[in-house]
Amino acid sequence: MGHRLSKIYTKTGDDGSTGLADGSRIAKSAQRVDAMGSADELNCQIGVLIEHLDSKDELVPILRRIQHHLFDLGGEFAIPGTSVIDDTHIQWLEQTLDAYNEALPPLKNFILPGGSMTAAHCHMARAVCRRAERVVVALSHEDSINSSGRQYLNRLSDLLFVFARVLARREGAQEVLWEQNT
Repeated sequence: MGHRLSKIYTKTGDDGSTGLADGSRIAKSAQRVDAMGSADELNCQIGVLIEHLDSKDELVPILRRIQHHLFDLGGEFAIPGTSVIDDTHIQWLEQTLDAYNEALPPLKNFILPGGSMTAAHCHMARAVCRRAERVVVALSHEDSINSSGRQYLNRLSDLLFVFARVLARREGAQEVLWEQNT
């Protein structure tokens, strides 16, 4: 590990800029900074979900691994030109998604966020993931980024949707089905 943070505030961002890990400075309003913040926010939301689960829940190590991936993804945005997330990360998400989705009944209707407290937190993480994906897509339109990160977020939102369904069922809750024209 490189530098340890011994002093939390530096005052260097008081002018509205922030430092990237490569030493360059950019505006805090830059799309790249938004992407870094979105990855961080998603990581936080997944942390909230984890804290609502029993520590022995089989989803906890999966979600922790995802948190590490999201930290790596944020690092990619902090160091332009860096690639950490790759096809192996996406394949792992797809395999996990397939394994958990297999036991679920097919969908016949849209599902509203809710059903149980943990399912609702998982749906919230899914919505934050979708927003992070939109931010990353916008960044990719103005700067070169690793496309695997964008794909990772797309698959992760699907996995979080499936996990929300798993959690609702596990807790004996009914999924809240969307009713058209109510």
